[in-house]
Amino acid sequence: MKLFTKLTLFITLSKMAVVVLFVLVLPFLVEDIAYKYNDFYLREQKKKVLQVIRQNGIDAYLQGEENYGSYTMLKEEYISLEPAGKMIIPDTIATVQRVVEGDTLTYRVLSHILTDHQRPFMLEVGKKTATISQYNRPLQRVALYVLGGLIIITILIDLIFTRLLLKPLGVIISTRLLNRRFPFREQASPVKTSTTDFRYLDDSLVELMTKINEAFEKEREFTTNASHELMTPVSILQTKMENLLVDLEPYEEPQKKIMGMMKTLNRLKKIVHSLLLISRIENDQFPKNDDVSPQLLVASIMEELEHRLEEKQLRFSAKLSAEQVLHHLNYDLIFQLVYNLLHNAIKYNRDNGSIAVSDELLPTAYRLIITDTGIGIGPHEIDTIFHRFRKVQKSTVEGYGLGLSIARTIAQYHNIQINVEATEGKGSVFILTFPLN
Repeated sequence: MKLFTKLTLFITLSKMAVVVLFVLVLPFLVEDIAYKYNDFYLREQKKKVLQVIRQNGIDAYLQGEENYGSYTMLKEEYISLEPAGKMIIPDTIATVQRVVEGDTLTYRVLSHILTDHQRPFMLEVGKKTATISQYNRPLQRVALYVLGGLIIITILIDLIFTRLLLKPLGVIISTRLLNRRFPFREQASPVKTSTTDFRYLDDSLVELMTKINEAFEKEREFTTNASHELMTPVSILQTKMENLLVDLEPYEEPQKKIMGMMKTLNRLKKIVHSLLLISRIENDQFPKNDDVSPQLLVASIMEELEHRLEEKQLRFSAKLSAEQVLHHLNYDLIFQLVYNLLHNAIKYNRDNGSIAVSDELLPTAYRLIITDTGIGIGPHEIDTIFHRFRKVQKSTVEGYGLGLSIARTIAQYHNIQINVEATEGKGSVFILTFPLN
């Protein structure tokens, strides 16, 4: 999962967790706020009553009566004054029940003791609890709407900021890793970012690629130079041995020894040629401007290998599309690639066996499939068969262990994927996947 996807999920889930928590706590918060506001309202009403009493006296309410009580029309609020005896208590606010005209109602009541002419009176200012809670649901609804809007806005802001923040990382991945092919000849420009961590990562990758490229260049230069230097003495030795064969024509025993030496020399010459070919491929010395028909290519290769089929009495079949043409390839290299695989299919096959070549067209790729009934490959050897100078261990066939290494180098040069499916003792299947784009 990509980092941006993980951050998006985290941001969204964390915001949803906040929403769920807020929804659970919201009723208690709204109720607490409503009661606190109501208590403030009751204190303000008390101040107004006390101000009237200070200005006009308590008779402004009692009007000669012992008690005073006043209710609003719907009994939502009331004010009462009555003698309090001699006890003095601080102001209290509590939820109590009162009987009003035969109805028992629940009020939030503020109680206050005041003294007029040394007579204590109990002042009560109350408001019905049903009135206090009547705005709770609308307030909760408004709060949820506001919270939902804020959550959506913050998610969008977080996603935009996260995308902008991680954009340099995406550029680093695409330019340094995904869209780069080894060897790294061109140096991409530094990634523009104000994030120190991303700049450090970019610089480290560039430095690592430079070191890898330098090591690869040294290895390739050594291989090329060594191969060139070896060809000169090899050619000289070959010429001298050919001259010796002519001079020693009457002598059979020395001729046999020289023939054995020339056989070893030819083996060395083929190895040097193979190493030179690999070096030239890795050095991008082959253009890729040819169009290749797999059907014609396989037919041309089998013309050269037909005598090898007859020697082992092998059956060969090819079912390839005549219309399929692959573009932007190097014909000689692709010829060598398929030739090596078919040559191995013959060399490591059993007598009276068979070889089949087929193809498969996919939406974005073309597959060339080579199947044989040979000795197969052990499961522990599949991962190493493309290494240089590595041969199948149980094989008694002479070889240098460079054929598949050359095949892999050519495939990598053309961005072709090679897959191997093999069963020891039953045969092998080599699948070449050519990208169509």
